[in-house]
Amino acid sequence: MNRARKLFGAVALTTALALTAACGASSDDGSGATNATNVKLRMTVWTSNQDQLELFDTIAAAYRAKHPEVSSITFESLPFEDYNTTLTTQIAGGNAPDMAWMGDLSRDLIASDALVGLTDKLKATDGWQYDDLEASATKEFSRDGTLYAYPFSTSPFALYVNTDLLAKAKQKIDPKTLTWDQVAAAGAAVHSTTGKAGFVVRDFDYKAWNTLATVWTGFGAAAWSPDGKKCTFTSPEMEQAFTFLHDAAFKTEAMPGPGTTADFFAGDAAFTVAQVSRSSLLTDKFKYALYPLPAGPAGRQAVIGQAGVGVLATSKHRDQATDFLAYLTNPANSEKLALFFPPPRKSLLTGAKLAADNKVLTAAQLQEAVVDQLPNAVTLPNHTSPAEIAQKGKTALDAMWKADADIPAVLKSVCSAIEPILAK
Repeated sequence: MNRARKLFGAVALTTALALTAACGASSDDGSGATNATNVKLRMTVWTSNQDQLELFDTIAAAYRAKHPEVSSITFESLPFEDYNTTLTTQIAGGNAPDMAWMGDLSRDLIASDALVGLTDKLKATDGWQYDDLEASATKEFSRDGTLYAYPFSTSPFALYVNTDLLAKAKQKIDPKTLTWDQVAAAGAAVHSTTGKAGFVVRDFDYKAWNTLATVWTGFGAAAWSPDGKKCTFTSPEMEQAFTFLHDAAFKTEAMPGPGTTADFFAGDAAFTVAQVSRSSLLTDKFKYALYPLPAGPAGRQAVIGQAGVGVLATSKHRDQATDFLAYLTNPANSEKLALFFPPPRKSLLTGAKLAADNKVLTAAQLQEAVVDQLPNAVTLPNHTSPAEIAQKGKTALDAMWKADADIPAVLKSVCSAIEPILAK
């Protein structure tokens, strides 16, 4: 995916968030959010999956049965590629939803006080069990000890393996000692023998470079310093990681080069790096396995992708929206949602519980690839102004994807492009 399309520009975002801060919250009938009647709540989501939407509707109907003041709860599906653009436009136009899913837009929304703090409400809700949340899952959506978005989906990236293709190429791997070098070697052998692709970082497509964090983290690299102010693409670790990727694309052909696509789930690649939530795409077309990410020079590292749901400060019914969010994410409903979205609750994070409704992965696979990875996992790179950083970084990295690329020079150009944004 091209993350640069997710926002329509820093100026529009600034305008939207300024409007958020200025408007505050009011009720439709002027009686105050707490005492409002005929409350109509709207929540934007990026899923169009009918099973997921039906589950949301079922939970909402159960909530409304106990809260007659809430006359409707609507889940508005927005296309993922344009989600941030559309949401930001709605905020700027005074048509913001009461609640919204969010990914990399979360940093900007939190920094601009555009979200309602959730911690006090969730802790005060009987039976909600705030201490059940996994700390690594809440970090990305918190500021100064306050949670601003519930991490409804916390899905580790894992290595999917087409064992049929490995067998055809006479390749064997040991999942306990698996390294990126071994994946590249086996992938190159599969490509040479079968013509199929070796390993694919799903969604990268030589555009969404932040997904490469699933590889470079194993090399001990990071996109920027812990405080987010200094670019670290010029580090020796990052140079080693990109040398590995460049060699895989242009020397060994272990990874499809630019302009070549291969869908692992259609049987076109030996390996893919993807979130565990993508397991629903697995079929019986081939035999497969699932392992944690391979080790790099820095050892084995865990990386997660996240999505949160929060209440917009502009909501005309913040109290009801926050109360519904607490209901939507309580232990019972979290267990229902776990069918589609790996939850942040420690009580639900066991292989057996996650496998209860999973038709393609075993309890052992889910324990190893999900549960055991979460405590020390890091998230994909996320920063304020994500669209601008994504676009500037992609433009600089385009020079990397040529056979004769000067890797150190390209990485230096990335820092030149994004560091002024990081320092803002």
